[in-house]
Amino acid sequence: MRRTTSLILLALAVFFTALSPLLRWYAFPRLAKIPANQYQDMVLEAKDATLLDYGTMRAKQVPEVTIVQTLKGNVEASDRIEKTAGKDVVVWDGLSYVQGPDGKMVSRIPERYIFDAHSQEPVHATGETVDGDPVKREGIEFKWPFLTEKRDYEYFDAQTRTTNPIHYKGTRTFRGVHVYYFEQTIPWTKVPFPKTMPVQGITPESVARTGTTRWYTTVRRFWVEPVTGAPVYGEEIHKEELRGGTLLGGRDRVTAFAGHVKMREDYIGHTVALVKHNRTVVLLLTSYLPWGFLALGLVLLSLSLYLEARGRRPADPAPAQAAEPEPVSA
Repeated sequence: MRRTTSLILLALAVFFTALSPLLRWYAFPRLAKIPANQYQDMVLEAKDATLLDYGTMRAKQVPEVTIVQTLKGNVEASDRIEKTAGKDVVVWDGLSYVQGPDGKMVSRIPERYIFDAHSQEPVHATGETVDGDPVKREGIEFKWPFLTEKRDYEYFDAQTRTTNPIHYKGTRTFRGVHVYYFEQTIPWTKVPFPKTMPVQGITPESVARTGTTRWYTTVRRFWVEPVTGAPVYGEEIHKEELRGGTLLGGRDRVTAFAGHVKMREDYIGHTVALVKHNRTVVLLLTSYLPWGFLALGLVLLSLSLYLEARGRRPADPAPAQAAEPEPVSA
């Protein structure tokens, strides 16, 4: 009986010990993925910003500019691309909608981002666009990989349609969450006008005929939770200018937008709570269960060896009976 129990414990020890690396290196890449149907939105604000008045073509101070960013998973498109990509693919149809303090549109830029569901690496396929223009992304956008490392990454900028390094700047704590801080600076770069202009009848083509060009620079900052790779907070110091041409009435340049763009407070709280939950799920696959199963395997192995040793120990000899004393005759 003791030997049978020992063999059962040994089998369980082998099972759980083998399961430990399988969870980390086999199950984790296949289970930790961005859902294809995910939908999320984010509201950012720039207080006391500078905004161009297209009626007078002069910059003015406004109390607030609001940016609404939405990302909607396109399941139909991802299923179609997966057939040729040979991997799980996510297609995000994004929209960055900027409005002034009066609620009127300032700019509206759609984009389609196609990427690997686990690694977040771009997947190049038909439909990969920014504001209707075909692009070929390199590097990440919106989200870092699971198990983010302390190093620089390549990050895609939708305004310039280029990829530039975003630099790791150290470890911090944000709202009780351990995060990595990243920062990217895009120098002044000539960028295209949005396809949808804020004034009826004005198109990028009509502006281009005046000789006026659009320029942009930003300092982009992210606080990233490293286990999930999800930013818990982000902000930009964003500036845009119109330069040259007859549209400016002889002026060299005019500010189209300038402001410190930050996440709205209610969205910060929601994002932090969501990331904390997802962090626990990822840690189950990468740390808690693998290490727990390894420790359980070692305990079961120890018990098996102990019972086996007890089973092989020889039995104690029976005590000898005292001999009957011989009768003594007188």
